[in-house]
Amino acid sequence: MHDTYESPFSTRYASKEMSHIFSAEFKFQTWRKLWIALAKGEKSLGLPISDAQIHAMETAKLNIDLAEKYEKTFRHDVMAHIHAFGEECPEAKGIIHLGATSCFVTDNTDLIQMREGLHILKSKLIQLIRQLADFSLKQSNIACLGYTHFQTAQPTTVGKRACLWLQDFVLDFHDIETRTIRFLGLKGATGTQASFLSLFNNDSNKVKKLETFVAKEMEFSHVFSIAGQTYTRKQDVQILSLLNGLAVSSHKFATDLRLLAHLKELEEPFHTTQVGSSAMPHKKNPMQAERICGLSRFLISLCENPSYTAATQWLERSLDDSSNRRLVIPEAFLCADSILNLLLSITANIQIHPDIIAKHLQEELPQIALENILIAASKKGKDRQIVHEHLRKHAPKPNDPVLGLSEQEINTLLQPNTGRAKEQVDEYLKEEIYPLLEKYKTVKPSLHSIDL
Repeated sequence: MHDTYESPFSTRYASKEMSHIFSAEFKFQTWRKLWIALAKGEKSLGLPISDAQIHAMETAKLNIDLAEKYEKTFRHDVMAHIHAFGEECPEAKGIIHLGATSCFVTDNTDLIQMREGLHILKSKLIQLIRQLADFSLKQSNIACLGYTHFQTAQPTTVGKRACLWLQDFVLDFHDIETRTIRFLGLKGATGTQASFLSLFNNDSNKVKKLETFVAKEMEFSHVFSIAGQTYTRKQDVQILSLLNGLAVSSHKFATDLRLLAHLKELEEPFHTTQVGSSAMPHKKNPMQAERICGLSRFLISLCENPSYTAATQWLERSLDDSSNRRLVIPEAFLCADSILNLLLSITANIQIHPDIIAKHLQEELPQIALENILIAASKKGKDRQIVHEHLRKHAPKPNDPVLGLSEQEINTLLQPNTGRAKEQVDEYLKEEIYPLLEKYKTVKPSLHSIDL
């Protein structure tokens, strides 16, 4: 269809895997899995639910169109799906959603979607770390100009600079790796579990067992002990902060690459048939890096939103969060996925131009060597502040009494000095990156082709 708006995430940028997780089919199938888990747990704890009823629920086919018809009548999506489910398995109709409130399916499904979304992002992040680690190692000894304030500064190496990007993404990975997502579980209308307590004739132990059973069925090891009707929206803030961190790192990487592309030192891959400009045939614009920046800004702005929602919830719950979260959570995950797809595309084949890098370094050597001369003069007992002021105004000359350095010493100091850059790269990769990659050596993400 071309006469209706479609999100660029689902049509151009995001992977099929991530799009599926936030699809209507995945969402409503998960609602049914939750209802089935609830019925199984209730049966195991003595409620009069038969194997035939559970089998009927498990074999019923999802009919979203039927649910949409019911929703026009009820104007309530959960009730619409309860009735549609019941129509498809009439023998189980009376026990579907027994004791539960809408948030049992809606909130717990949101958490499952976010958990599965983080699994995808985590696998792509580990692949990104692999690719940047390979690039860092290969370029660890290629001297290049360093830049502070985007003005020439002491030399570094291409590999050391890449490790700055790598380190940011590793920090993002560890944040995702260590984040625990808590299941809402079965809390009822105001969080007191009163409906379930009534079902089990005030047997608190059975209520707790039921919640543990359902959490285990849905593969959660941590459940909120305290909740209102919903889980605290602080958890959305925490989860989306992970995506915010990824957006920050991605924007930094892509911005640096755009600056280096302007200098013609590094470039993103450019397809042989790709057109950079409709007006200027010679242009090779950093389109993927620019797209990363645009999407990252969008994601950073989205990740502010859960804080507003969490801050404005009323007492045990209010419904103004629902419409907001339907937009924010899927869009944030699809955006993060889209950014990682681009990052993987670029870092798989970063184009490096060593001759231009060396040329720029040679052009700036007299200036960028001044700190080496300052250190050397200070080591000979010269006053560091006097030497600094002298070099600010005068070019270094052999046998200058302020410097106390010979011609041979000055010529030696005018060579590029990248300090411990290569050693730092080697140590960082060996001590932090390779153990991480070994731990996740079997994790291989599905790669998404980039539509330019």
